[in-house]
Amino acid sequence: MRAAGDDRQSLSDRVRRALLKPEATEASSAAAPQSVDELVHESKDADDKERLIGLIAAPIAAAIGLLITSALISHDPAAPSKLHVSVSLYHEVLVALLALSVLMMVTAWLRKRLYLGIVLALFGLTVFNLHYWGFGVPFLMFGAWMMVTAYRINRSLKEAMGDGGAASGSLARDAGASPGAKPRPSRRYTPPTS
Repeated sequence: MRAAGDDRQSLSDRVRRALLKPEATEASSAAAPQSVDELVHESKDADDKERLIGLIAAPIAAAIGLLITSALISHDPAAPSKLHVSVSLYHEVLVALLALSVLMMVTAWLRKRLYLGIVLALFGLTVFNLHYWGFGVPFLMFGAWMMVTAYRINRSLKEAMGDGGAASGSLARDAGASPGAKPRPSRRYTPPTS
């Protein structure tokens, strides 16, 4: 969702704010602990920078998909060769790459950070597996960055709400036990050995 001040800023100001380093006042406020309401709002939607990355990456991904499939078709060896691949398979790859670029655009438009990160990483892996590493690595890096950002925000939200965060399950039992206490026996049956 948009903040109240975003409606009055020009497009160039929004792009400049999304791409350049924040000013000292914004950086100091970002370092301060956030309230639960701010974390809930931040976890639901991607910010302008992440959305801009997705909206720029989607048409680039479609163009890369078209370039890669045309290069694969033009460099395919003749039919009697063992390395020959049917042209219809290359068209299926093109459909998959174009579908991922459309999903990239939709998730960026809807500001879904985690899903956008997953789609970016899937596109990068697909291109990487086609042996076009230079095109795949940036998508993998941006996808991983968005997924890690979504994880960190979700973890901060859990800690702020008091859900236990990392100290859940067996870690909480181990943390609450005294240092000299014996570990609890498991309920799994182990037959006696002879």
